[in-house]
Amino acid sequence: MIDVSICIPTLNASNYLRNCLRSIQDQHLLIWASAGTNGADHPDEDTSAQDHRLSIEVIIVDNASSDDTLQMLAGEYPAVRLITNSSNLGFTHPVNQALQLSQGRYMLLLNPDTVVLPGAINELVGYIETHPEVGICGPKVLNGDGTLQKACKRGVSRPWATFSYFSGLYALFPHSKLFGGYLLNYLDEDKIHEVDGISGSCMLIRRSVVDQIGYLDERFFAYQEDADYCFQAKKAGWKVVYFPSAQVIHYGGQGGSRAQPYKSIIEWHRSYYLYYRKNLASDYFFLFNWFYYLLMAIKLVISLIANTLRSNKYAGPRRS
Repeated sequence: MIDVSICIPTLNASNYLRNCLRSIQDQHLLIWASAGTNGADHPDEDTSAQDHRLSIEVIIVDNASSDDTLQMLAGEYPAVRLITNSSNLGFTHPVNQALQLSQGRYMLLLNPDTVVLPGAINELVGYIETHPEVGICGPKVLNGDGTLQKACKRGVSRPWATFSYFSGLYALFPHSKLFGGYLLNYLDEDKIHEVDGISGSCMLIRRSVVDQIGYLDERFFAYQEDADYCFQAKKAGWKVVYFPSAQVIHYGGQGGSRAQPYKSIIEWHRSYYLYYRKNLASDYFFLFNWFYYLLMAIKLVISLIANTLRSNKYAGPRRS
């Protein structure tokens, strides 16, 4: 059986995807070199250690890209397993397409606008292999300037945690558990932590988790599907872990949200509504829930208006 199936959905992100695949290719070579060298290149070398290298497959699902993604893949990466959709089916459905095709003991969800830093896949697999209680593991995710992408370790987005995040209180009091319930910014970013959610930009999932709870919920077109999946895994008894020894760079918003910014903004807000209604609404009085839904709608309108005024349009938080 293959060790890791790397599942990448993409839309109009050819240059980013190329860099992502290069980083995976380099990753594989590093893992190969740590256990042995390719006998085809060095026929005099003992290749018995190759059995210990980490085996991977790459599955890419293209959401009807209009750039040169398909030509790039055919010319430079013909060995990847490619699924082509006739329209933009979002993030969650293509991920499920890849997961259903995958053969790995572990599945790595990966955004096309990521660069996997040396050793990261090996580090993630090594950790989860030695911790059988961990069902989902995520790396330290960095912005393009090397700073922490804070959403790579998250708590449950309950109303107070969400309010503290969007109001900026979490940033004013960065070491406060009271205001840091969503991004968990009071936790040391360089230490391993059990968390409630990690970023779907790079998420390693044990196959046993999928066998137990199924695939991602396709009611989430995009956004919060990662938080929901972590929520379901924890309900089923699995641990979700932030593992900072493994690191990736995530440029953010380059795999679809800038291609269709207004649709992405709507889906970004809709995902919060779906997540809350599915997982949290039953914990609160119905009048509070309707008030909370109203606040979500108001925020959506403000976000759409604000994005109209921006020259650089995007959905979700700005990335460095």
